[in-house]
Order: sequence, then C-alpha cells, then structure tokens
Amino acid sequence: MHSKSLKAKDSSLVSYYILCALRVALVLVPQVGYIHPDEFFQSVEVIAGDEYGLEVTRTWEFNRTFPIRSIVIPYVGLKIPLSMLRFVSMYTRHYLGVNLRGTYVTLVFPRLLMLALSFVNDWSLWRICKTYGLDGQFRMLTLASSYVMLVYATRTFTNSIEMALCSLLVYIVTECMIHSNTVIYQREFLEEKYRKAQKTVDRVRLYKLKMSLPSHSLNKCALMATICVFGVFNRPTFILFGFPFVFQWMLRGMGTKTVSFSDFNIRMFTFVASAIPALIFCIVVDSLYYGYLTPAEVERLEIGINNFVVTPLNFIRYNMNSDNTKQHGVHPYYLHLLVNIPILYNVLGVIAVTSFVTMIYRFGSAEYTSLPRAQSIVGLMVSAIFFPIATLSFINHQEPRFLLPITLPLILLHAPKLKNGLCSSYPFKERSLLKDFLYNHFLSTRASSRYLLRVWYTTNIALTLFYGFVHQGGVYQLAEHMGRQIEVRSATTHIHLVTSHIYSMPQCFLNLPSTQTLLVNPENGQKYRRDRQFFLYEYGSLDLGQLYKKLKLILDISEMKAISSNQKYLLYLAIPSSLSEELNNVFHNRTSALVKHTQVKVFYPHLSIEAMPKLLGQHLCGINTDADELEDTCPIYAHDDEQNPFSVSRVLKEFSSLIHQFGLILYRIEVRKKIE
Repeated sequence: MHSKSLKAKDSSLVSYYILCALRVALVLVPQVGYIHPDEFFQSVEVIAGDEYGLEVTRTWEFNRTFPIRSIVIPYVGLKIPLSMLRFVSMYTRHYLGVNLRGTYVTLVFPRLLMLALSFVNDWSLWRICKTYGLDGQFRMLTLASSYVMLVYATRTFTNSIEMALCSLLVYIVTECMIHSNTVIYQREFLEEKYRKAQKTVDRVRLYKLKMSLPSHSLNKCALMATICVFGVFNRPTFILFGFPFVFQWMLRGMGTKTVSFSDFNIRMFTFVASAIPALIFCIVVDSLYYGYLTPAEVERLEIGINNFVVTPLNFIRYNMNSDNTKQHGVHPYYLHLLVNIPILYNVLGVIAVTSFVTMIYRFGSAEYTSLPRAQSIVGLMVSAIFFPIATLSFINHQEPRFLLPITLPLILLHAPKLKNGLCSSYPFKERSLLKDFLYNHFLSTRASSRYLLRVWYTTNIALTLFYGFVHQGGVYQLAEHMGRQIEVRSATTHIHLVTSHIYSMPQCFLNLPSTQTLLVNPENGQKYRRDRQFFLYEYGSLDLGQLYKKLKLILDISEMKAISSNQKYLLYLAIPSSLSEELNNVFHNRTSALVKHTQVKVFYPHLSIEAMPKLLGQHLCGINTDADELEDTCPIYAHDDEQNPFSVSRVLKEFSSLIHQFGLILYRIEVRKKIE
C-alpha cells in the first residue's frame, strides 16, 4: 500500500510539471482568445502608449481629472520591463535584424511577466501544504489543471495580480499562525513547569528557556502591510479579500494565557504604522503621473493637500454610486454564488458552496462540534472564500474574474474531495433508498473517482480552449492584419476600420506613432504633430441597418475628400461571420446606394456572444460577399434534394455553415462603379 501511495504521488507530481509546461506553452503559442477588454485597456494599452509613444486608447479610468486606477503596479511591473525590452530591441534590430516591438511581442511579453507572477500561487500553496503536513501534490495538480491558472492567471488583469498577492498573503498569515501557536504552546508549557518547580536551579533553567523563545506577535508585520497597500492600489477590492487574513493575523493566540486584547491593539497599530511608507510611495507616484504633483513644486516645496490623489479612494467613491456601476451592467445579488463560482471552478465550486451551506445548516442545528474553530486554518479559508463573495454580491455589477483571489483558499480546502468524495463515510444517521443513492452516486469516494474528476478535467479543457482561443479570438488577428496593412500602405492613405459586435481592438498592436505627441522639425525648429492615418469606429452591437447608415456616411465623407483634395482612403468593416447573411441582405436591399462589400479575409476561430452562430438556417453561402451574386456562387440552390432536411448534402452544408460562423470577417467597403 505504501508503494502504491508513493507511485500515486509521483504521478501527480509529474502531471503537475507537465501542466506547468503547458501553461508556458499556451502563453507562447499565443492564445488569441480575448476574455475582457480590461486585460488590455487597464495595462498594456496604457503603458505601451506611454513607453513607446504609440497611438492608443486611454480609457476613462485613467482620466487625469478623476483617476480611479493606480499606475504604481503597471509602472513597476510592466513599464520598467518594457523599457528594458526597448533598450535590448535597439541592438537586436541593428545586429540581428530582429524587431522586439512587433505585434507578437507586444502580446506575449506582458503575458510572460504575468506567467512568472502566476507561479507565486503555486509556490504559496506548496509552502502552506508543507507547513501543515497536507497532501500538497494533488492540490498542486488541481491548481495547475484549472483553466483559471492556464488562462486567467497569465493575462494582464488586475484581478490576476490581486490573486497572486492574496495567495502570498495567505501563505504569510498561515505561517505566522502555526509559528505563534507553537511558541504560545511552548511558553504556556514552560510557565506551568516553572510554577511547579521546587528547586531554584530548575526555575532558573525554565526561565532561561522561556526567555529564549522567539518573538511571534509582530512577525512579518511590515511585509504584510506592504503587500496589502500594493494590493489595494492595484485593486481596492483587495480590502475585502485581505481582511480575513489580516484579522486572523491580529487574532492569533487570543483566548490563551499569554495573549490578551492589548496584544491585538498593538498588532493593529503596528500594522497601520508599517503600511505608511508604502502608502506614501504609492500616493506620490500616482500624483506625479497624473500631474497633481510636479518636480518643480517639490523643488520649491510648494506642496498642499490638492497636490495628491488617492486613486483607491476615487475607485471606492465611484463604485459606491449604483448609477455608475449600472453603466457596466446590472446583475442579481446571487450571481457570484450560484453562477460565477461554478463558471470558474465547475464541480469544485459546487462542492465549496454545498459545503458552506452544510456548515450553515449545522450552525442552525446547534451542531457546533462539527464546525471548524474560528482560529483554525479551515475557519480561515472558509471566511477567506465567502466573506468577499458576500460583500461583493452587494455591488450590482459582477463578473467571474472578480473572484479570482479565492482560488488558493478554495483549492486548499476542497481539492481532496475531487478524489476522496464529499464524505469519507456514510453521512446520514438513518438509511433509506434515496440516501443510499445519493451516497453511492455523488458523495462517496467511488462516485468521486467516477464522476467528479472526469467533469473537472473535461470542463477545464473545454474552457481553456474556449477562453484561450475561441472567445473573441479574431480581434487580435484583425489587429495584426491591420498593422501589416498600415505598414505597406502609403502614409498619405487614410485607413478607416469599422467594427461591430466584437470587443474593442487594442491599438497598441498596430504600432502607430501617437498623433498627440508634439514634435520639432530639426531643420527649421517648427513644432508639429503627425497626421492621423488610421481611424477606428467601434459600434458595439449596433443594429445592422443602422450600421449600414454609419458605413454609408463614412464612405460619403471619404469620397468627398478624395474628390476635393485627392485624399486616398480605404474603408473596412469587421463583423462576426454569424451575421454575414443578415449583412448581405441589408446590402442587397439597398443596391440603389451603390455601395458594395467585398470579403478580404476571415479570421478563425472567433466567437462573439453578442452574435451567436445560428444552428440552422444560415448556409455557407452566407459568408460570400455580394448578396446579388449568391445564386451564381452557391451551389446549394441548384439541387432539389436540398429541400430534404435529412439529405446527406443538406446536413453536411448545415454543419459547414455552422463551422464557418465561428469566424470574424473583414470586408472592404467601396463605391460600386456600376450597377450590375
């Protein structure tokens, strides 16, 4: 049995290393999936614009009049590495002809930094398991096999940084807890022996032993306080995720003879004092970046309260107003608990919620002996999972990624249940057919090995593929293609790109110099700004009829400029291929407008939730360009057997149509020279 256990552990460890290698490979491939605009527009888009002087989109969160995003973490974590990369790129381009500022590097390099940060979660989990003597290998395997680590953790989300900082905080607090418990136990043991000792020699020896015990009350205080400050400036919701750990750290040993309420107060005041240096640093950096504080004012010591900005405070003020959060979407209060947790952690999330409900039931039934102690690691992990979920549920805008910091506590607490089952023994007091069925098929170890592990791995594979490569996967490919088009086109040619039913396209991938930067002509000293070459129009999920009117307006204006000032232009439209048939109909019904659309390229795979593929009804011909040419280009109209819904030809074409709808089509929009 012992050898089998060792083999199982070795197998888990090998599988973990394979999954770590997969995490690295998925970053380098690269993943073209696009989870949410925040992964670019709260980090890469802003910093790349600042460092490389590119034409980018600065979102309202970085508005200098009321900034709610701190620049400290992006500056230290991304701007400094990008500066080093730019320096190295000068030499690689000169000596090797290798450009390190291309679209691929702009996408992958920040993700490599996040990849390195993601292993903080792994390291913290391993250290906690080793400290407490827990089964670390299966927990590590569970963590590494989660799509949260394979996809979310390697993206440039502030939530991913929050997860890593929270995991590090978990490790520090749990280590302090076990250290304090050990020291307190030894101190109380020696004090008891000291009181009972009769001989002076024994009392002196015991007193020296007691005084030689290491201090524990303020252990790691400065480190914790610094992590918390940077966590809050990265994302103020860190207050909710970090509170259970900080409170537990202050509560260590309460109720014993050697730790009193005064120790709690001392820890609290010391923690606050230790946070001041990091707090001042973050406020000063933000104030300098957003222009509230200038080096000249510092030099003249003309500094007042209005020279400082506290971005977390602005963030909280903004989100406390429900009218503001409504603009980003209103969700029901139960969404985090019943939907977002299962989306992130599938069966493991369901197990966590079920276990928490069971604990509440036992508390209501006065079964207190079955509940974890408040100062135990189990009690800490339960509060670390459900306290932030409960508080975040009061905010009417909820997204799954907001819950990423609970990943380590959830896996630490519940991962073994994937292989051992929810119950190690029969949990019911009385037997019945229904209870036997529940135990044998859902709760026992046999049921777990049969269902839970399979569901866990299958779901995570599917979600890795979906969010890593399919969801909005054409946006990056579109940006890469447009970047190449801009490079080969003349600088005097204006390129207009209209997008609909897709996420915002990060312009940093186009590598366009900023038109806002003031330049100086070295020959005559005249100041000027670059002319704008690329124009992006993003219309969200606009009705296609209205979209056609927008296209017609842009086309008319461009034609007028082409006639009056000989200004060359190119107009493109990017739209999910699932809407191509409807788009063809719109253009076909407006032939008098003399506008045509020609397919340039289709980017696969791509799926927009805003434009889901149609399972039936749209044929492969729908992705062709001109609706009035369908009968000539599509053989589907030439076969009578197509009327039979069960014919092989019909089924194959319906399947082909479905597959082709998972794409993003780029159309060239231009004036029709003649009516055909």
